[in-house]
Amino acid sequence: MTQLARWAVALSISAVGTCTSTHCEAADEVAVTPYRPTVSTPAALSATGWIEVEFGLLNSSGGAPPPRDSAPYVIKLAFSENWGVRIGGELWVRDTGAKGRNIDGIGDTAFVLKRRFAVNEQSAFGLEWGVMSPTAPAGLHGGSGGTDYGVNAIYSTDFAAAFHTDINYSVTRVGSAAGGASRDLALWAAALSYAVNPQWGLTGELSGTQQSGAEPTRQLLLAATYSPYKLMTWDFGVARGITTATPSWSVFAGCTFLVSRL
Repeated sequence: MTQLARWAVALSISAVGTCTSTHCEAADEVAVTPYRPTVSTPAALSATGWIEVEFGLLNSSGGAPPPRDSAPYVIKLAFSENWGVRIGGELWVRDTGAKGRNIDGIGDTAFVLKRRFAVNEQSAFGLEWGVMSPTAPAGLHGGSGGTDYGVNAIYSTDFAAAFHTDINYSVTRVGSAAGGASRDLALWAAALSYAVNPQWGLTGELSGTQQSGAEPTRQLLLAATYSPYKLMTWDFGVARGITTATPSWSVFAGCTFLVSRL
């Protein structure tokens, strides 16, 4: 955890440095597009031509899943307003309940291609095609432990001046299914955000998964966001599991920031 804290501090300094460097003068019109901390993602892509990074710390405990600590990350690049890619995963994972001992290592890695379909200035649809590679050691997989392929459908809209919603529904063909469960996994998520002012925001989300032959998962997430600059947003919050297959409690914090324009 000490090493993880050092990484977090280093990334924070990098984010602040990014926002105080000379190229920020040319970036007054761009802003971050955070996908974290919700399960759902918006239809919007990050600023065109900019490398955007997300990093966070997550602790989950209680329920049937073993306690787990992780450091999720995402690196995003949009080629245009409608096309983009991202790479994500976990820089570090610790399973604190694995056979009575801790297991540490890197997590699985996901590669995603994204397409946005604008409806008007307030609304858009989106499609994401992704593959998750089992780069984690045994016992630390964020996916199935095999190579997972999935597609995610998105609808996002702004309404009533300060509100925004993201609705996702995805289907994943998992590479490995245990205990006679189906290899087809469905995930749904609906998030509602409220902009308190230009710096502060509030988010609530209900999400879950459904897989034949396996217990469903459900969780309620509540979070707050703070944007000291257009190029950086901090987030923190909690998630409460509603089913036994979901961790009882999750606590998280993280940051989204623009690194550099290509």
